[in-house]
Amino acid sequence: MSGFYPEDALAEIRRGFHMPEGMIYLDGNSLGPLHATVAQGLQRTIRDQWGESLIMGWNQHNWIQLPLTVGQQLAPILGAGANEVICCDSLSINLFKCLAAGLQINAPRHRIVTESEHFPGDNYIAAGLANLLGPQRCRVDAVPFNDLETLDFSDVAVLSLAHVDFKHGSLRDLPEITRRAQAQGALVLWDVAHSAGVVDIALAANAVDMAVGCTYKFLNGGPGSPGFMYLAERHQHATNVLSGWMGHANRFAFEPDYQSAPGMERFTTGTQSVIALSAVSAALEVFADVTPAMLRARSSALTSYFIECLDRTPQTSGLTCLTPKDPEKRGSQISLQIDDGFPISQALIERGIIVDFREPNILRFGISPLYNDEPQLDRAVAALADILSTRVYLDPRFQQRGIVT
Repeated sequence: MSGFYPEDALAEIRRGFHMPEGMIYLDGNSLGPLHATVAQGLQRTIRDQWGESLIMGWNQHNWIQLPLTVGQQLAPILGAGANEVICCDSLSINLFKCLAAGLQINAPRHRIVTESEHFPGDNYIAAGLANLLGPQRCRVDAVPFNDLETLDFSDVAVLSLAHVDFKHGSLRDLPEITRRAQAQGALVLWDVAHSAGVVDIALAANAVDMAVGCTYKFLNGGPGSPGFMYLAERHQHATNVLSGWMGHANRFAFEPDYQSAPGMERFTTGTQSVIALSAVSAALEVFADVTPAMLRARSSALTSYFIECLDRTPQTSGLTCLTPKDPEKRGSQISLQIDDGFPISQALIERGIIVDFREPNILRFGISPLYNDEPQLDRAVAALADILSTRVYLDPRFQQRGIVT
């Protein structure tokens, strides 16, 4: 691993993660594990703050500002300005806010272009906004990603894309796509859910207009933890169409008419979960001593090592890797296209190798620079090779599907 910063730079962080004995966790692209700082932070919030301060906690512990203060913690991870990120609601709700703001900023343009291979939830939100506003105010076109190379953006209000393809794990050229779309007057909205915490995104340096993401994947904020929203300072005059009480300029005046708060604060809507935001805040503490460049270097090293292991193992060398082998063109997951992918995933999980499956035949290995290492990847490939050789995955018990795959 020559050429990368010393491995022990992350050793202390790795030791803080709770992991069941014998488990190798390769599903950080879906849900990160629990770090000791989060358990401790939640105890403080629940016992010392809520338990002792009750309603006074809103002032004594500044709960009311958590969406902004947690946003400030997120900002350096995303390469954003301190006042350009807010942590609240969910990715989907923040996406709705961004798309609506983009239509307002870029009026009279009313066309949203998204990729047909996008995470479906993002496209559902765009379609819902179009149905609400009607074709005269919003039209959504979902096109194959490769068609963007020749697409005319001259009538596009907002281009909505994923930074990392959630199925294949390919990393999109954020700087170039952003530059080209903006050159024709379009705003660009990136979903960075699968890159935040593992890719050096550099939103501000790349003049990105808007971005959304979630905190429960590689940021380890806990199951269902809040989403986040980035809006470049130059666009923060836009209106939050979900103009709730928390986004009011003077919440406790209880005025009958709405007046937007300044900056990102206007993009809060309702009361946020103090407990959930406290968990995210504690999870982000572990990122304070590492830079996005360090995380990216380690992520690239680990994913390269995993591909090398697959290629040199006879039972896995013939598998189709959907993820680009060039580390500059992938995120922090490796996706294999494999027949019987679901039962194979279940056989791996039974052995303590936690992965996930995406239809129709994709086995995903999410690799985190914070808690994964090379010996774990060796064991994962060895387990996969044995499962393929013995064909144990054909056992009926591995065919049973739960609600979540």
